[in-house]
Amino acid sequence: MAGVRFQNVSKVFGKDVKAVDDLSLDIRDSEFMVLVGPSGCGKTTALRMIAGLEEATSGDLFIGENRVNDVPPKDRDIAMVFQNYALYPHMTVYENIAFGLKLRELKGFFWQVSHMGEATQKKKEIDSRVQEVAKMLAIDQLLHRRPKELSGGQRQRVALGRAIARKPRVFLMDEPLSNLDAKLRIQTRAELIRLHRDLGITTVYVTHDQVEAMTMGQRIAVMSNGVLQQCDEPENVYNKPANKFVAGFIGAPPMNFLDGTVTNGHVDVGAFKIGLPAGNPLKGQVGKKVTVGIRPEDIYDSTTNCPVPLTAENSFDAQVDVLEKLGAEDTAYLVADGLHITATLDPSARIEAGKGSTFAVDLDKIHVFEFETGMAVR
Repeated sequence: MAGVRFQNVSKVFGKDVKAVDDLSLDIRDSEFMVLVGPSGCGKTTALRMIAGLEEATSGDLFIGENRVNDVPPKDRDIAMVFQNYALYPHMTVYENIAFGLKLRELKGFFWQVSHMGEATQKKKEIDSRVQEVAKMLAIDQLLHRRPKELSGGQRQRVALGRAIARKPRVFLMDEPLSNLDAKLRIQTRAELIRLHRDLGITTVYVTHDQVEAMTMGQRIAVMSNGVLQQCDEPENVYNKPANKFVAGFIGAPPMNFLDGTVTNGHVDVGAFKIGLPAGNPLKGQVGKKVTVGIRPEDIYDSTTNCPVPLTAENSFDAQVDVLEKLGAEDTAYLVADGLHITATLDPSARIEAGKGSTFAVDLDKIHVFEFETGMAVR
């Protein structure tokens, strides 16, 4: 096993399309790292550079201690799981899993003829490895089937099995769950976490789904427009976003952003004033424009199980425009003097669409960002 290191790596397509811009990132040995961001942010290009499917325009890429910029893909000792499974339709499940092992170990027909004893032993080892991996993934009863006879989840397991069987130094996974339905995606997500725990192989996982990133990654690297925005443990990225982009991308429903002006320890956002957290360096900068970020789950209906005392600094009146009842929680879309705010509320709340109420904000959990740069201010 081995870590992966990007050292000032850039990738430019054509004359000026910069897909990855000066990326420096250390992926630790045995770590599950998730690259996350919207479409076009450069995450898949970064993954393909690790695989050797794209060549870095500048910078250095290391797998373990070895610089691999000029190393062919077949010699990098990596295994890749694709979004579309990439299974051979004419081969059985057994043959799909064994294919990479046979290419690597059996070295062609003439070698097998001239090394018959060794080839026989290799075939036994391959068979044992395929059976072991199939049992691990609960597809040992499907080894005789072809891909067209499998469900989407079963095909995904076969693709994973083919990668696992090779015992690579690094796993690369490019949105492997995006073709699965919601229930199967959750189930397979748990299986991948368990597999990583059992195998301990360095894994780089690409997704645009921030829920996958938060639940699967030991660390997550958030990218935008080819630039790494923040890399940290999921809890830190969620609770201490480096900038407005990260704050808005991580979290569902997304964070509310309210532009305003600092006035005597408050931020005046027009419809109401929000008190700045204790110790925030902006408290004394009267007239400075800032953006206040409030996560929907940090807003409470003041009439139902409100954990924060109601004050002039943390409360506002709003009309409930739309109310989505999701069972465990309700999502309320509020309108306060022209401002649109999303709140995640206790389902026992008595609010109804079309009616008004007073809402409270947990000021200890709000975020403040520079208006011009979007960088967090703490």
